[in-house]
Amino acid sequence: MKVSLFNVSKYILVFGILCSVGCTTLPPADFTVQDVGVLENRKDAELKSITVGYGSHDQQGKVEGTHIVPPLWKEALTDALNRSLAFNDTGPIKVNLSVRIVEFDVPAAGFAMSTRVAAIYEIVDRASGDLLFAESISSEGVVPMDYAFMGIIRATESMNRAVRNNIADFINSLESADLSKAMYKAN
Repeated sequence: MKVSLFNVSKYILVFGILCSVGCTTLPPADFTVQDVGVLENRKDAELKSITVGYGSHDQQGKVEGTHIVPPLWKEALTDALNRSLAFNDTGPIKVNLSVRIVEFDVPAAGFAMSTRVAAIYEIVDRASGDLLFAESISSEGVVPMDYAFMGIIRATESMNRAVRNNIADFINSLESADLSKAMYKAN
């Protein structure tokens, strides 16, 4: 039996590809924002409740998220708010924060994976029902081809980056928000 150099190099190439792909692990869905600083303009309100879910169908754009997205988003948002010290635990106003995810567009394929997300953030005074803050925030997470060979890894990381950017943008917009004036009166 004669083994050609071409066949040996073919097997070495296949073995090398399998080894390099096998060493790459799928990153977890992790929306935690890493660089959160303390807000200079802290809110004189106590944050009592945070809810995160999908918006109604008439509000939604393209939503491809699963049931695990809202709890992970809520966990990361809670962490970012806690580290930013945005709210005063002894503030005279008690507020709820509601987040409605209205876009979660995950790439199906591509070299540079780009995920777009959008969410509506609303802060409501629990006593009066007044809307104190409302903003729709859109963000994107882009992962280039050189990040990882496998597309699913780039897609997952682009989801992580898009949500992190969205939460960071909310924290930044909260810095300049004035919660002492109602945007919309309940009565």
